[in-house]
Amino acid sequence: DVQLVESGGGSVQAGGSLRLSCTASGFSVGDVNMAYYRKAPGNECALISTISNDGRTTYGDSVKGRFTISRDNAKNTLYLQLNSLRTEDTAMYYCAFQPSGWWYFPYWGQGTQVTVS
Repeated sequence: DVQLVESGGGSVQAGGSLRLSCTASGFSVGDVNMAYYRKAPGNECALISTISNDGRTTYGDSVKGRFTISRDNAKNTLYLQLNSLRTEDTAMYYCAFQPSGWWYFPYWGQGTQVTVS
């Protein structure tokens, strides 16, 4: 079965850093496109970063230059490094993956909360 287990969220002060982890089972993170979304209260869920199966990365304008997406194929884990955090980064963060041939990301983790004060 496909599973994504997230960890690494927490509470930090503005300017601080966190690293989110998303450990996969049932597939290899290096073989698929993966992404991070976030949802803040009162806001729609937003795509903030992607990494393709060939390693290309994209970032939303709001996080570009501050967040870094990466993966460790040996650990079968996706990461999102969050630096220079702002209060507006407070949200629930979700990792997701896109099976080959799909046009969207149907499989999501349980989410991890990031709170910046």
